[in-house]
Amino acid sequence: MQERVLLDGGPLSRDQVVAVARHGAGVGVTADALAAVAATRAHVERLADATTPTYGVSTGFGALAVRHIPADRRTALQRSLIRSHAAGAGPRVETEVVRALMLLRLRTLATARTGVRASTVEAMAAMLDAGITPVVPEYGSLGCSGDLAPLSAAALALMGEGEVETKEGIVPAAQALREAGIEPVILAEKEGLALINGTDGMLGMLALALHDLNILLDTADLTAAMSVEALLGTDRVFAPELHALRPHPGQAVSAGRILEYLRDSPIVASHRGPDCTRVQDAYSLRCTPQVHGAARDTVTHAETVADRELAAAIDNPVVLPDGRVESNGNFHGAPVAYVLDFLAIPVADVASMAERRTDRMLDVARSHGLPPFLAHDPGVDSGHMIAQYTQAGIVSELKRLAVPASVDSIPSSAMQEDHVSMGWSAARKLRKAVDGLATVLAVELLTAARALDLRAPLTPAPATAAAVAALRGRVPGPGPDRHLAPEIAAAEDLVRSGALLRRN
Repeated sequence: MQERVLLDGGPLSRDQVVAVARHGAGVGVTADALAAVAATRAHVERLADATTPTYGVSTGFGALAVRHIPADRRTALQRSLIRSHAAGAGPRVETEVVRALMLLRLRTLATARTGVRASTVEAMAAMLDAGITPVVPEYGSLGCSGDLAPLSAAALALMGEGEVETKEGIVPAAQALREAGIEPVILAEKEGLALINGTDGMLGMLALALHDLNILLDTADLTAAMSVEALLGTDRVFAPELHALRPHPGQAVSAGRILEYLRDSPIVASHRGPDCTRVQDAYSLRCTPQVHGAARDTVTHAETVADRELAAAIDNPVVLPDGRVESNGNFHGAPVAYVLDFLAIPVADVASMAERRTDRMLDVARSHGLPPFLAHDPGVDSGHMIAQYTQAGIVSELKRLAVPASVDSIPSSAMQEDHVSMGWSAARKLRKAVDGLATVLAVELLTAARALDLRAPLTPAPATAAAVAALRGRVPGPGPDRHLAPEIAAAEDLVRSGALLRRN
């Protein structure tokens, strides 16, 4: 994991966002980037001294942009902008989301297209580097004109106001800045807008979700292979020549991974001969590559959008290289909002298919010889009966979370901002959906591992056996009923961390 990320005005990678946001990597800005920022700032200062008003430099904002602000009131203007826009409400947003939001806003400032001072860029980088995380409430962004309230909460902390999180807990921002040796920023012309007029919150959550989904989709292939094996399914449907007939890249990847996981399986070999009377497996087994593959291709599309955004300079107005300050609509979150919503659909569907495989292993009429609910003593013991209820409840919730937020819009700012993206809302529900998928896969892992153990003396494939062994390092094998919630949590930790995949 990268220990330090240097911003040079160019694109960031998704891995760099994860390193800073989730793993606390340090942050700095190169000397060349700071020099470019200073050169652009000179254009802004010339416009600030001009008699002709320039939006964002010497005027009010939004519906109040018609008012020209005299020079002696512009510091108050910037301060008032941040204080009034830091109007969020609700629970605190997660630390990793706020760090991602700050990093991505800082990256845009470092492009030298926003007109801020180099000292402001350095102060924001110092906050991130010192591990000072503003307290950001969940509600307040409509995903247009930027993630305004969340970014304003971060900007407020940069000014030495509001509250922040440090290693010592929640403290006043002024105290945290003082202890870190960071001077609170007194905002100059244009800087208030530049600090809040971006899609950085929703983009940060997209980058984090994509990182997690790559792990979860790989894990879904593994748990699906375990379930196919446990249910005495065939591996012939995963043959590459079959998937070449429908050349979706993700489908080929998932089919190949499942086939490899089942390689050299004594369980699969035990029912491969002419005596097997089964013609076809259920869709939840046979069609796994088609569903998982479509999810993979959706992730690939979302990664393309995220990478474009990670190379973007989003502000309004922007300062062009020739010194012109131009208004624009690049702050509209639609490109990010759409893929955030799109991803919630395959998340729900992959989880739904995993739940169906789990239920099949628990049903004595469909499990091909496994005990009811995989119970040790059916009737006395309930086995994994209620674990499947947990899956079902989450899957039902995931279907609701798959309803798009980006088709909604609500006018604001006296109808100046009459169409918004709701991208922040799309990102918040995707985070919840990703969490739900991890839990659903954890229950499938627990259930499939137990079923494979119950197939003894037959043994699973080397790859699926390694997954069972990884789980058995934290969760005991079959036996009388135990408190199941801690076992689900342990399995979920294996799934979320990627540790399960590292055994294969």
